[in-house]
This record gives sequence, structure tokens and C-alpha cells, in this order.
Amino acid sequence: MRKEYDFSKGERGKFYQAYQEGHTVKIHQTDGSVIVKHFTLEDGAVFLEPDVREYFPDTEAVNNALRGLIALFPKEK
Repeated sequence: MRKEYDFSKGERGKFYQAYQEGHTVKIHQTDGSVIVKHFTLEDGAVFLEPDVREYFPDTEAVNNALRGLIALFPKEK
């Protein structure tokens, strides 16, 4: 980040819940038209809370941890 950026009044997670529900983006074209797109989380996408993210910084770390847990559960017959 550049030193002139001031995030001192920023609020972490301010839009977290709204983002979980999806968000709409308006794209203003040079011809004056507007394209509206609605985005939601992809199937299987999850958000990690900041305290969890410290321990699992990427997809590989999360998947490895979950595979370790899965191994503890008996397989259903």
C-alpha cells in the first residue's frame, strides 16, 4: 500500500455479511448503457475468519487439515 493511503478510520468486516448474501455491480459503458451483474459465492466457497486464517493461509493448508480430520471419522458402510 502507498503511504498516502489512510485506513485509520477503516472498519474490518464492515461489509462481510452483505458480501455473504451476494453483491451487485453496475458497469457503466462509454456509450451510456449500464450492465448490472449480481455475484454470489461460488459453490463450495467459504470464508475463513481472521483468527483461523492465521493458521491456514491458503487452500492447500485448509484441505490438508480437513483431510486429517476426515481420517478420524469411521467410513459408513
